[in-house]
Amino acid sequence: MKHRFGVSGLVLAMIGLPVLAGLAGTIGPAFGFLPVLGGDHLTLDHFADLAAQPHLWRSSLVSFATAIVTTGLSLVIVMLFTAGYAGTWMFSRIQHMVSPLLAVPHAAAAFGLAFLAAPSGLVMRLVSPGLTGYTSPPDWLVPQDPLGLTMMAGLIVKEMPFLFLVTLAALPQLPLLEARQLSASLGYGRIRGFLISTWPLLYVQIRLPVFAVLAYSSSVVDVAMILGPALPAPLAVRITGWMADSDLRMRFLASAGAVLQLLLTVAAMVAWLAMEQAGSFLLRRMSQSGVRRADDRVLRRVAAIVIALSAALVFLGLAVLFLWSIAGLWPFPALLPDSATLQSWMRALPQATNVIATTISLASSSAAIAVLLAIGLLWQGGHRDRPALKGRVFSVVLYLPLIVPQLCFVFGLQILNVGLGFDASMPLLVFVHLIFVLPYAVLSLSPPWQALDRRYDMLAAGLGKSPWQILIHIRLPMLTRACLTAFAVGFAVSAGLYLPTLLIGTGRIVTITTEAVALSSGGDRRAIGVYALLQTLVPFAGFLIASLVPHLLFRDRRAMRI
Repeated sequence: MKHRFGVSGLVLAMIGLPVLAGLAGTIGPAFGFLPVLGGDHLTLDHFADLAAQPHLWRSSLVSFATAIVTTGLSLVIVMLFTAGYAGTWMFSRIQHMVSPLLAVPHAAAAFGLAFLAAPSGLVMRLVSPGLTGYTSPPDWLVPQDPLGLTMMAGLIVKEMPFLFLVTLAALPQLPLLEARQLSASLGYGRIRGFLISTWPLLYVQIRLPVFAVLAYSSSVVDVAMILGPALPAPLAVRITGWMADSDLRMRFLASAGAVLQLLLTVAAMVAWLAMEQAGSFLLRRMSQSGVRRADDRVLRRVAAIVIALSAALVFLGLAVLFLWSIAGLWPFPALLPDSATLQSWMRALPQATNVIATTISLASSSAAIAVLLAIGLLWQGGHRDRPALKGRVFSVVLYLPLIVPQLCFVFGLQILNVGLGFDASMPLLVFVHLIFVLPYAVLSLSPPWQALDRRYDMLAAGLGKSPWQILIHIRLPMLTRACLTAFAVGFAVSAGLYLPTLLIGTGRIVTITTEAVALSSGGDRRAIGVYALLQTLVPFAGFLIASLVPHLLFRDRRAMRI
């Protein structure tokens, strides 16, 4: 039994301790304690300096609204689609699109959306000048609109696949088919019956990932730099700017801002808890009303259209990025470039080769370790055999890096590294990436691991095989595709990490994501197109390998290629 706690205890320490240490490293300087910079006494002066910053309230309000709107709309759309189509062929088709959508980094999706929605973007070119009369781009502040609506749209199209992934992981644990048959026999439509019978149980399973989306949306940096308002910028973007200031005393202001960001995220979670109570009340009223709403085809179709449209926007944005990367002269309102050229690629590739190699090395290392740890957790039963409290604690710790805003503890880790004399290094950055990659690896591997018929294990045990032999010779070969997919998901997450790479790498370790986001302020659409596509192609290569390797390994065993 002691052995069962080995991997779980390692994960608890590996994730929990750095997050807590990072928070301490952020909170201390916020109150003036940072001996390496002469801060040797506690003070509230840095919070006073923070309060004196112009438009701080507006920046905070945009971040708060972004968290609530992004999380709410993403969850409602996934909920309605799951309610209307779970168990159908359309649900299965959309399910196969989750991995490619997760492979697209947030920054690349944001660039694609920006190139679609900009005044000189593809959407305006499609309707100009015929429907609009514009022969030059209109003077619209889109993206980077003051309310952050474009930023919210960019986050929604990327957070829906994540919530859909965790929903897929939770559905096998619920009596979905039985509940649907029972509600249908009582005359309920698919959506209303699902909301009354299944949704409360499902939401309990995905509640922590929902809070992770809430925390990420409230403190996102890369997407906010590309799509968010500029004057004033969202709070997280302003804090990042203070962190990067050449005046080291700005670290105190940045720490105070990070504490404010943490409080803002907590406020968003409190508001979400209030919304949960309101939703619970509405569900009770719905179940007590007796109204069946058997015909809900319109609502189901709307949910399916929104899901399909969001996926189409991501892939269409990538197509526009490709067009810009090979575009010669492309005046407005021409729908296509006047000429195509590879000059942008030829200029970028020699400089990007080392960056791509660093990205692949970093992402491969963190994803491989994460998959090994995920296999260990699932093989040893994880926390399923433990009391409920310990299981809940383990789940909270596993999601802690996603629930606590990156800005609030990664900045503290950077300060601690400097204080301890640690230089930026690849092993240190791999460890920090692993903190973020591991939850996604567990999420991706858990459903197929639990779905595998345990009678295979029982049969092998009956033939005298040890647990280790069962794992190596039975379970892992049958789950080869699932393990490779989990690796690809972790690879994509690591390759897309911006803030941890920027802060822990201190600019010395550069990845394709940090390079692409750095180009966002330059305005060179051709260079942005090249780097954003490279940023997307790197994780797509991981998913391609995950798809092809099982066919090569099991080319003579058709059933093993599933």
